[in-house]
Amino acid sequence: MSVFLQWWGGIFYLLNKIFFSFMERGKNGGTKKSWRILSWIVYIVGLPAWAVIFIIERNWIAASLELGGLPSMALGLTVAFKNDFRELPKWLNYLALACVALGTAYSLYDFGGLTTLNQFLEFGLTAGYLIGTYLLAKKHSSGYLWFIIMNVFCGWLMWIEHYPWLALQQAVSLGFIVDAFLMERKSRTI
Repeated sequence: MSVFLQWWGGIFYLLNKIFFSFMERGKNGGTKKSWRILSWIVYIVGLPAWAVIFIIERNWIAASLELGGLPSMALGLTVAFKNDFRELPKWLNYLALACVALGTAYSLYDFGGLTTLNQFLEFGLTAGYLIGTYLLAKKHSSGYLWFIIMNVFCGWLMWIEHYPWLALQQAVSLGFIVDAFLMERKSRTI
């Protein structure tokens, strides 16, 4: 089951990063919109596998914040479909913010702070994940920088917990995230 979960979560989260990269390389609105929609869909499809792996490993910080990130993913998908942030339902934005705050507070309370290396890595990866997802949902390219933090911390955690395929997926994802960030910045200067 562990290998199946690694492939499921790893493939869909890698596709998310690849599609973000393709989106930033897109020349016209329709193509960019299609890649943006696909990137959020595969992100949501990969979430259950990651949540189960985190629960199996008793990575409670990462598991609770991973699940708490679903509203941010829904926000990103909604923005991608509507292509206009002003039309978003206000409650979805507030729900995403509340999950970030509550998930972080609960995790710190539950573990009595950061007491192990795994918890430090979990906190770093989930902060990068939630902040990055939230910023990208609002079309802020700085979300990619937070994803770099997420990928480094998650890859390290997966490596020390003996999930080599997920550690490799995180390393490969870094290249696509950096590419997406650079393409987005380049498109602003043109």
